[in-house]
Amino acid sequence: MSTLQSQRRIPFVDLAAQYDSIAPEVDAAIARVLRGTDFILGADVTAFEREFADYCEIEHAVGVDSGTSALELALRAFNIGPGDEVITQANTFVATVFAIAYTGATPVLVDVDPSTYNMDPELLEQAITPRTKAILPVHLYGQPADMDPIVEIARRYGLIVIEDACQAHGARYKGRRVGTFGHAAAFSFYPAKNLGAYGDGGMVVTPDAKVADTVRLLGNYGQREKYHHLQLGFNRRLDTLQAAVMRVKLRYLDEWNAARRRHAERYAEVLPENVGIPSVPSYAEPVWHLYVIRVPDRDALRAALAERGIATGIHYPIPIHLLQACSGLGYRRGDFPVTEAVADQILSLPMYPELSDDAIDYVAAAIRDVLERDQPAPGIARTAD
Repeated sequence: MSTLQSQRRIPFVDLAAQYDSIAPEVDAAIARVLRGTDFILGADVTAFEREFADYCEIEHAVGVDSGTSALELALRAFNIGPGDEVITQANTFVATVFAIAYTGATPVLVDVDPSTYNMDPELLEQAITPRTKAILPVHLYGQPADMDPIVEIARRYGLIVIEDACQAHGARYKGRRVGTFGHAAAFSFYPAKNLGAYGDGGMVVTPDAKVADTVRLLGNYGQREKYHHLQLGFNRRLDTLQAAVMRVKLRYLDEWNAARRRHAERYAEVLPENVGIPSVPSYAEPVWHLYVIRVPDRDALRAALAERGIATGIHYPIPIHLLQACSGLGYRRGDFPVTEAVADQILSLPMYPELSDDAIDYVAAAIRDVLERDQPAPGIARTAD
């Protein structure tokens, strides 16, 4: 057993440390809601919607109960449904595809760029058919998708663009916030996200007042006035307690994202040369929701790191088209070779604002120790700029 193996523990995320840093403000916000008792669509929801829209540099934001709901309701706001096709990427969390399916539309997948793991715009146009209604690019891991060619293709074909920004709060593409390039965008406030609730939550942002009104209507039982239901709707509301918590956290988001960027730079400096590290295109200012490396024998490395007290993740171990739940899409192994290769080799390392340089160095040293011991075959290119 290596001398690196000890009782030290490096968590994958550390929400307790984050809470400790802002506890008085969070506790006061929660207490305010408890005293006010406006638990459903209370004042903090309205305020948070306005503040998050301002943060995203966009006109409108509508709170919902999850990122999945944000995606689904954004699609429904454009009357996307049965008979329509929506193009998205094969390498993503399943909620991206499920949200499309919930509307009755058909998800159509394209492979990803091998350096960014985001939608490959060069493959997009060939996936368009007469039934295509929308494109749903994903800013995966907090890395902005290459939006200019995506938006241009959508413009030429008259398609809707809805951004999946669920992992990219605060990221910028060519200096502009992600979530502002399409007709609408969806954000998630799952607890481990860069801006996370203490439960589930989500947001739809859009420059279009009519789209915002439709999302709000759909998410509140199809009503603007209580008991006056105008259409079939859902119970997809963001609750006031979560909004109050996130109003506190939003004030720290830029600071936390800056810390994530410093951690990413540190990882790039200290990880061994035979580890594939993330590539950052010149157009991107990522926010490092996840720091994802590539190694040939991922599972063995993950197990060895766990023995050393280092928690890791895999995002995602089974490509969308190979999931049993998505077998009805009709894809087969081999249809998306980049996504399939990535799924076998990627490993997400600990990444959160409170992570220390010492912890990063410990992770890097452990990886070096394991790879030198096992002497894996070469084959993963180092891709950082």
